[in-house]
Amino acid sequence: MKRRTFIKDSLIVGAGLSALPLYAATFNNKPHSIVLIGAGWWGMNILREAMQYGNCKVLGICDVDGQALSLALKEVETLVGSKPKAYKDFRDAITEQKPDIVIVGTPDHWHAIPAIFAIQHGAHVYLEKPIAHTIEEGRAILNAARKYERKVQVGTHRRLSKHNNSAMDFLRSGKVGEISQVKTFVNYREGPGTINPDSEAPDHLDWDFWLGPAPKRDFNSRIHPNGFRNYLDYANGQVANWGIHWFDQVLWWTEEKYPKTVYSTGGRFVKNDGSDAPDTQLAIYEFDSFVMEWEHKLCAQNFNEDHQFGCYFYGTLGTFYLGWRQGWTFYPKAKGQQAIHMPASLTGPDFHNVKESWADFVSAIENDTLPSSDIESGHLATNMSLLAMISLNTGRSLQWDGKKENIVNDKEANKLLTKDYRGEWFLPS
Repeated sequence: MKRRTFIKDSLIVGAGLSALPLYAATFNNKPHSIVLIGAGWWGMNILREAMQYGNCKVLGICDVDGQALSLALKEVETLVGSKPKAYKDFRDAITEQKPDIVIVGTPDHWHAIPAIFAIQHGAHVYLEKPIAHTIEEGRAILNAARKYERKVQVGTHRRLSKHNNSAMDFLRSGKVGEISQVKTFVNYREGPGTINPDSEAPDHLDWDFWLGPAPKRDFNSRIHPNGFRNYLDYANGQVANWGIHWFDQVLWWTEEKYPKTVYSTGGRFVKNDGSDAPDTQLAIYEFDSFVMEWEHKLCAQNFNEDHQFGCYFYGTLGTFYLGWRQGWTFYPKAKGQQAIHMPASLTGPDFHNVKESWADFVSAIENDTLPSSDIESGHLATNMSLLAMISLNTGRSLQWDGKKENIVNDKEANKLLTKDYRGEWFLPS
């Protein structure tokens, strides 16, 4: 996209969003200054939407991968005519540029430290999901946001889609009846894969810095740039990658903030590629008024499973399916009644609603309100994922005290609420 086309499209998008009361904002003359941490595919997706929305200036881009950093700098310069400053260390970028906004688009194990550092230095943060690698990290980000009165928008952007909002209205209307069970799921049809040997890191990558607080290990091209989610030192598998989106939808629907008990089982039954995240996982969450299950598998779908991702809400009057690209559908219980369907309402180029999420974030900053995907909701949804992994790792059911964020009478499991950091790195209190 050339600069002239980009600016023209920006004006059209800005005009369109300003007509939506949900995203209305009181703009000032001073553009919001931005630093991006993590210049890979998704970090740049967010930054493009920020630039297209307008009223911003990109001061710096930070990445430990010099190749990704160079490509990002060139793209920004092509689109807006000015080149941001390059950084490898996020601390230098934030302390030198003193940005209004920091975008954290790094792998999961690098979410908490930069986010808290940015908040402590006065920046609002757009933070990708899941918000953290451990429950302790997520709580620390939430505490920092509230202490320093900074806005943190989490990338659970389905809260900004029209079909997801209308789904909440339908579910709360009583038309589904009493809902006592919810199923959340993702089905991937993948094979076992192959082993990829470790190797020397490429010259353009500071591998030790990429590892950061995570344990030391040799470079493997399956981990960076695209495969870190399958390695538990850097992420928490599909229950954290995909699961958080659907857990957030369920918590958005219900008035309950957290489950009472969690049990998860699963393992590696298909994959043989050197990664260590589970390729098959089930989890059961018991709430006061309903039970929720999570399912992730690599097997083929059954003939009657039309959906690859999403949630089923099972009610006394029918079943409500909430999906991603498929929109939502209500299947009534009564014979002869037609299903009710609403198609998806998504924005390109990746069929997500980052555009609307960014507009909502800016509105929250300028009007001093909480964003739609506030850090607290992101923390609660992330906790659901991390509790499933703790249950899987300990091999037993957990009783969760959501108010104290403590696993009741289980010292071994409580140790997994946190983790040790390597080298100079530590979690700010």
